[in-house]
Amino acid sequence: MEAWLAEFETALRDRDVERAAALFGVESFWRDLVAFSWNITTVEGRAGVADLLRARLDDADPGKFEVDGEPTEAGDVTEAWIRFETRVGRGAGHLRLKDDGAWTLLTSLRELKGFEEGRPQGVEHELEPGRTSWLERRRTEEQTLGYAEQPYVVVIGGGQGGIALGARLRQLGVPALVLDRHDRPGDQWRKRYKSLCLHDPVWYDHLPYLPFPKNWPVFAPKDKIGDWLEMYTRVMEVPYWSRSEVRSASFDADTKTWSVIVDRDGESVELRPKQLVFATGMSGKANWPTFPGQDVFRGEQHHSSGHPGPEAYRGKKVVVVGSNNSAFDICGALWEHGADVTMVQRSSTHIVKSASLMDIGLGDLYSERAVEAGVTTDKADMIFASLPYRIMHEFQIPLYEQMAERDRDFYARLEKAGFRHDWGDDGSGLFMKYLRRGSGYYIDVGAAELVADGRIKLVQGQVDHLTETAVVLQDGTTLDADLVVYATGYGSMNGWVADLIDQETADRVGKVWGLGSGTTKDPGPWEGEQRNMWKPTQQENLWFHGGNLHQSRHYSLYLALQLKARYEGIPTPVYGLQEVHHTQ
Repeated sequence: MEAWLAEFETALRDRDVERAAALFGVESFWRDLVAFSWNITTVEGRAGVADLLRARLDDADPGKFEVDGEPTEAGDVTEAWIRFETRVGRGAGHLRLKDDGAWTLLTSLRELKGFEEGRPQGVEHELEPGRTSWLERRRTEEQTLGYAEQPYVVVIGGGQGGIALGARLRQLGVPALVLDRHDRPGDQWRKRYKSLCLHDPVWYDHLPYLPFPKNWPVFAPKDKIGDWLEMYTRVMEVPYWSRSEVRSASFDADTKTWSVIVDRDGESVELRPKQLVFATGMSGKANWPTFPGQDVFRGEQHHSSGHPGPEAYRGKKVVVVGSNNSAFDICGALWEHGADVTMVQRSSTHIVKSASLMDIGLGDLYSERAVEAGVTTDKADMIFASLPYRIMHEFQIPLYEQMAERDRDFYARLEKAGFRHDWGDDGSGLFMKYLRRGSGYYIDVGAAELVADGRIKLVQGQVDHLTETAVVLQDGTTLDADLVVYATGYGSMNGWVADLIDQETADRVGKVWGLGSGTTKDPGPWEGEQRNMWKPTQQENLWFHGGNLHQSRHYSLYLALQLKARYEGIPTPVYGLQEVHHTQ
């Protein structure tokens, strides 16, 4: 391992691109998180390595490669953590070697030289007239930021993604402002149906800098998460405007400045940031399907994103259109409150039991046993990041085969009830479905059992139309309903761009999320990374941030470093700017 790194560094120092590329295997992958490319990109094979180096080697000027800790061996693979530096920053990464050279290499920028994060002094220990306190300085900032002083970055969306990025930018000294339309930070969670909780375990969900305390539940209820986000925003001093809804945004290509018009609690404010970040989750606007008869249906209809909870529907007939996470959660809560619930499954869904996912799928990285084995959250994030998306499914398939065997009786009962179940197009299960399409799965916390034994009714088919009192499927099946819930998912995040900027910009950016895998709802060609997430886009100075809590935590670092570099005037020539193949 040390010999390979030494030879690699020598080739880089000599600017011998071909010699450096020859150190990689025929099948090889170099994933770079900002350190070399000022992008989030993966190159494949020796030709890909050579192309990246020809474009970026002189400017990056890397060196000081060294192994961090003891290498380990498994079969024909030797792997180790590494450290290195570039001209402008310090990095960390991971290397896997096979007999013919490097198999996978991860390089990630961790800090910028001269702009390292540190603990602030907090107070000046020199007495002088007019000295201000911390509280006075905070109040002055709150009164001036967005008015007398403009933020360098505006973040649209104040959920966990926007808050995490806001905290990173705060620590890096980048003037930023997070905007959200709700009354308080955390309301995005508080205002959802009362049974909502995280399906991911606590070790997977920490926010930057401030992990959850030791007594935090493994699966956090929504209101507890809401309170944590509000507390976190205050403790981390994230500049945050609540009751602030963005009405429009436009970019001046000459001044490289955005104009963002905000309705701040009834006051119209124009913000003039250089950088604009959409942190609206991982999805776009709710997909509200259109069916004949919706205008004559006498009952109630709403999308799952607007579901108020089950309390008002005791004794009511409810039809839930959809069979993924939201559909199951809502069906389960309605059943608990005495509703007569029918789920309409339109296409197959992947289900994995929570206990099996926690043990087999996440246990080695995000669990108490992982912590006891020395796998910190940051280390787990880097292990995940070290696996190129091209081959990640190969690591996932055996895990889901284990889950299928462990829970085979459950799946047999579920399918006997008529439920159409799948393991993904290639058997790689939930996580790859999430990365590829962000839908098509459910982590079972009880509702699937209700479907398996018939307590939640199940029908298959497509909705044809609604009558005054029922939902009618294409095969003629009639489902009486007092309430119809459309758990029909969400569009791409660039839908928000179309609404707030214009359609031309949305199309220039293209589809957000997915890998180009060519699997269901993830059209090719292969792109190698999440489309448009946490990296430069085809629209100058426009970014997207979000995902689950793990992604919001980990990738907020790389987005914040890219924004910090631009704020400080560090040149950031981007290698491999993503092409646009799909507009939605």
